[in-house]
Amino acid sequence: MAGELDREIAAEESRAGITDRAHFAYPTYARAAIQRRDNLLQSAQDLEGQREEARLELEDAFEDLKKFEILDDRESIKEKAMEAVREQAELDRIASGMRLARA
Repeated sequence: MAGELDREIAAEESRAGITDRAHFAYPTYARAAIQRRDNLLQSAQDLEGQREEARLELEDAFEDLKKFEILDDRESIKEKAMEAVREQAELDRIASGMRLARA
């Protein structure tokens, strides 16, 4: 869009034969198009900054998620190990009971 406005500005300056923006007869349409182009470029620059901020926030969120997943995996491994110990203790108790019953 900024490129199109640049072309319109150049065309208007060419039609008027005036390229000096300080000239009293500089085309009003060209002034308005320059202002729109500048506003558009500023908005694009602002949005780019916001996009970069959002990208950094997303990056931080992914890092936090990864940390949480690692901690969750560790906790899950601990829980499974504790469950295995409990199951083994139960199996050992059952086996001990069976040996006593045979004796």
